[in-house]
Amino acid sequence: MALSDPIRVGLLCSTSGSTALLEQSQWRGARLAVEEINARGGIGGRELVAIHYDPASDPAAFRELAERLIVKDGVNTVFGGYTSTSRKAMLPVVEKHNRLLIYAQMYEGFEYSDNIIYSGASPNQNGVQLADFMTETFGARVYFVGSSYVYPYECNRTMQELLLQHPEGAILGERYLSLDATREQFEQVVVDIRRKSPDWIFSTVIGATVPYLYDAYAHADLDPSRMPIGSLNTSETEIHAMQRGIAAGHITAAPYFQSIDTEENHRAVAHHQSRYGSDTPTDMNWEAAYYQMHMFAEAYARSGSDEIGAIMPHLLGSEYAAPQGRVRIDPVNHHMALYPRIGRANADGQFTILRESKFAVGPDPYMTRQTLGDWVTKLSTREY
Repeated sequence: MALSDPIRVGLLCSTSGSTALLEQSQWRGARLAVEEINARGGIGGRELVAIHYDPASDPAAFRELAERLIVKDGVNTVFGGYTSTSRKAMLPVVEKHNRLLIYAQMYEGFEYSDNIIYSGASPNQNGVQLADFMTETFGARVYFVGSSYVYPYECNRTMQELLLQHPEGAILGERYLSLDATREQFEQVVVDIRRKSPDWIFSTVIGATVPYLYDAYAHADLDPSRMPIGSLNTSETEIHAMQRGIAAGHITAAPYFQSIDTEENHRAVAHHQSRYGSDTPTDMNWEAAYYQMHMFAEAYARSGSDEIGAIMPHLLGSEYAAPQGRVRIDPVNHHMALYPRIGRANADGQFTILRESKFAVGPDPYMTRQTLGDWVTKLSTREY
């Protein structure tokens, strides 16, 4: 390969299927970073090119396309995947070929691979904070509703362990719906929620069905100031797909919200809006995909190669001034040190940040030392 040849990476983000809305946000974040890198002269004068395929939200397609990127396109690094099912489908492919997967999505934890960088929040960087805030503010009697696949099952298991540390902790219901569930099915769940009257609802519903839950809640005349939905994944993008104001008052725990007041965020959001329009929001998925592409480019510039043995030592332990704050890749477990935050959705489709960490919280993906009220993950209050 000539020193002037483009540097190619793979980008697997669905443009169709149940999670396309969120994966297109990842695509915009990655593409924005690629544009910024190339506008600065690329990597050592070489253009960065992202080869994109549409897996159509199908885990089997993620596996097949990851194989295609590596074997036919000669790609060493693949970016992409939204659901844990898609990540688990790609994992054996990158391990077999000894290539790198950068997974820009928060997930349920309890996984490690030498061939994956996990960019999103670990459960000790969002689930612990949500449990703390919600039990302190609303109570510990909770109703679980999620999509039917690995992330909601595992996430609910972790949340249950946290909630049952509370003297009044109780799980009043646990329902799982398919990724193509109907509005009517969510309306039936909300009927059960109203009957059981929990202190709050823990939602691990994902993809195109997220608006159905919030819409059913709103039309049941339930009150988010008394019994809100708390989530780790409901973002500005899903809210943008809802009727205006439907999500107002509900809570999300995440390291990134578009409303974060940092210079890096203002600059990145302004560039995003100039490229994709002021009506297209950013979100946690966008931000993770954006900063990881930049971290990859910086590591490549230092290593001079994207072969995993060459680039990984320059990725592990590296830091980057991301929109959320200065993040770091843990050299032991390949997860990120991030800034947990609690946000309350407002009528404008953005989040008012209620609590946030002043310092990056290290990842503990196996939840080896986390308890409810843990001082390590306690957040400072901004407003409530």
